[in-house]
Amino acid sequence: MRIGFAGLGNMGGRMSACIVRAGHPVLGYDLAAENVAAAGAKAAGSIGEGAAGSDIVLLSLPDSHVVESVVLGDDGVLAHARPGQIVVDLSTAAPDSTTRLHALLAARGASYLDAGISGGAAAAEKGALTLMVGGDLDALDQARPVLDLVAAQIFHCGPSGAGHTVKLLNNFLNATALAATAEVMVAGRKAGIDLDVLLAVLNASSGVNFATLNRFPKIVHGDYLKGGLTNSLMLKDVNLYVALAAKLGVASLNAAGPVASFGMARALGYADEISNTVVDAIGDLSGGVRLQENS
Repeated sequence: MRIGFAGLGNMGGRMSACIVRAGHPVLGYDLAAENVAAAGAKAAGSIGEGAAGSDIVLLSLPDSHVVESVVLGDDGVLAHARPGQIVVDLSTAAPDSTTRLHALLAARGASYLDAGISGGAAAAEKGALTLMVGGDLDALDQARPVLDLVAAQIFHCGPSGAGHTVKLLNNFLNATALAATAEVMVAGRKAGIDLDVLLAVLNASSGVNFATLNRFPKIVHGDYLKGGLTNSLMLKDVNLYVALAAKLGVASLNAAGPVASFGMARALGYADEISNTVVDAIGDLSGGVRLQENS
């Protein structure tokens, strides 16, 4: 199966590298040509060339606007779609956009899978991501040998749009836990609490969450785990969740916290920094607090 990949940034580049390391050539396209070489891929001259030369096309792009431009552009994926081809969108995107693209590609005989990812840069590096997939199960079975190279767990969540819906639900919880834990850690620091002790207590108690287990044990010692989702992208994901909740008629009572936290981090200059730096943005507004003892 010939593999194409559009979007070889922080996550896409790591996923492409996993595929290449497993012995499969990748035809890659990225606006930054150096990203293609860094991922070990062969450079396609255009999105269209990459799509035309691939049986399965993987997309890892910032948002639905970019996904639509890549798929629907004059020399985009749709223009080169053909029966039996599979397009896998690994981006975090709006489910409405996803289902529309699915229908357009289906009319050309191609399959479109929405495959939200979780695990961050570290899991992408090791090919140990979690994928939440929407779309045709037969298409997923055909794509699985490639997806298994980047993922440790693959969940079929339902029809087109279900994968991106589950991704938004997961990312909202992730954002909420990260923002709330960041606030708690700043409060602990100002109160003079040993932050390693605080984390040990939280992780043995009802406040435990992904951020207390996996993020802050590193952050308190100066390792912000750079390479993952930025504050701007986290805010984008939360806003996508809010739009989804509104469409579903769900009262989104807990969205204000992460919207304010990551919006504030972006406004204070942390837009393109990893979302873990939201703790420094909260610290800035709390008297210039840093979690590290020598700060």
